[in-house]
Amino acid sequence: MTDDAAQPRPSGPVERPAAGSEVLFRWRKWDGSPHWLHECVYLGVDGWGEWFGQQAGDRSARPGREVVVAHDNVTLVPATGDYAYTFNAPPSRTRIYIDIAWDVRWHDGEPTGIDMDLDVVRRDPDAAYVDREGILRQPGDVYIEDRDEWEEHRARYDYPQDLVERLEAVARSLERRVRDGEPPFDEATAAGWLARLASLDRPGRRATATEA
Repeated sequence: MTDDAAQPRPSGPVERPAAGSEVLFRWRKWDGSPHWLHECVYLGVDGWGEWFGQQAGDRSARPGREVVVAHDNVTLVPATGDYAYTFNAPPSRTRIYIDIAWDVRWHDGEPTGIDMDLDVVRRDPDAAYVDREGILRQPGDVYIEDRDEWEEHRARYDYPQDLVERLEAVARSLERRVRDGEPPFDEATAAGWLARLASLDRPGRRATATEA
């Protein structure tokens, strides 16, 4: 990816689809390579940003991996475009997953963004577990994940230093806000959007699924 390609695209009027419309949420990495592609539905907007949803049976795929979503989930994209917050409905063991991002926005009728490696997570398994970095965690712990990938890609792709500092600050702020249960990272906000998602009639979206 060239330096220019890594910059945010110019803003302009965007025509959103009607609530309930099916869309593809397309992610890429900093060098322009494809990342996750999610089948989802546009749910609408509130004071926190725009909301998308996946129902059990929707598919998510990236090079080398494809999953069928096991549990309904809703994703918030704020106007800042620097993260995408996903809340997974119970009994998902990963209750909250926030992708730190860059330039998440509509482009050619699709939501798109650059995945920036760092993630803020809250997992709720039945027992203590060891995370990806070898740290013992308790159910409900909130922490920043994939710091090793972040450091590797900082060097490989030469992330701009001002962007590094900004996104690290975003991750730390989100970690605190999720731990404190601040809206929109509270159960009630997500429950309202999950209810809206569940009300949609999308035949065939309750297929046998495997948890991502």
